[in-house]
Order: sequence, then structure tokens, then C-alpha cells
Amino acid sequence: MLVTRYNPNRGVGELKRGFDFLNSILDDFTNEQVNNSLQTPFKPAVNTRDGEYAYHIEADLPGMKKEDIKIELKDDTLVISGERNLKDEVKEDDYYKIESSFGSFSSSFTLPENIDSENIHAESKDGVLEITIPKLEKEKIDTVKKININ
Repeated sequence: MLVTRYNPNRGVGELKRGFDFLNSILDDFTNEQVNNSLQTPFKPAVNTRDGEYAYHIEADLPGMKKEDIKIELKDDTLVISGERNLKDEVKEDDYYKIESSFGSFSSSFTLPENIDSENIHAESKDGVLEITIPKLEKEKIDTVKKININ
């Protein structure tokens, strides 16, 4: 009889390969849908961080005006969406070139319960959108509680 040592991480590699396969199928499906439409894929880079007093979301949106960006709070979900329209036109003596691209995006973030939804602040500067979501102050509760014995 062969004795083998139990390894709880043994199936993790197989699980990861399964998720990688599923992601590749979904990427192929998404790319096929985009290629069948006239839009180019546009997925902005997004950074999130948890500060001491607020949560911060930064999205790179080069070439987008703040009028083209929409931010909505639905229940506990923050949705950032928009459409990018870029047109590059060059007129020279011997040639004329025009390039245009457009695409829409949408990103959703599930927010925790301890946010101050009335004071969310968004600012767009130099192609970077920064959203600040303040945290609610927690009531300080004594960590030591005396319990009487009857």
C-alpha cells in the first residue's frame, strides 16, 4: 500500500487552469462581439485604494471630456461609464489624413456599508478621473465590558 501525504493545495492548480480556460473563452467571445461592431475595445485602467478616511478610485480616461463621463450610485454599487470619441485630422500640402476611433466602457464597484454617499466627490484632470468616497465615522465602543456575576 502506497502512503501519500495530504496536500490541501493540490487541486488549486487545476482550478486555476479551469478559470484561465473560462477567461480565454469569454475574452474570445467579447473580442468577436467588438470586431463585429464598429466600436474599438476601450477598457480604462482603474486603481482603487483604501485610505484612512475615504476610499479612492482613479480611472485613466485619456482624451475624454468630463461631459462624456457618467457616474451613478445605485444602491451599494458605483457605476462609471462613458463613451470615447477621438478624431485625429492632419491636413498637409501633399496629403490629408483622418483617423477616428470610438468606444464605450462601463465599470462597476460594490461599495461597503460604511460610506458617506451624500459627500462623494469626483474630479477629472489631465485625463484622470478621481473619485473620493468618504467613510462614515464609527462610534467608539469600549472594548472592555464588565460582566456581573449573579
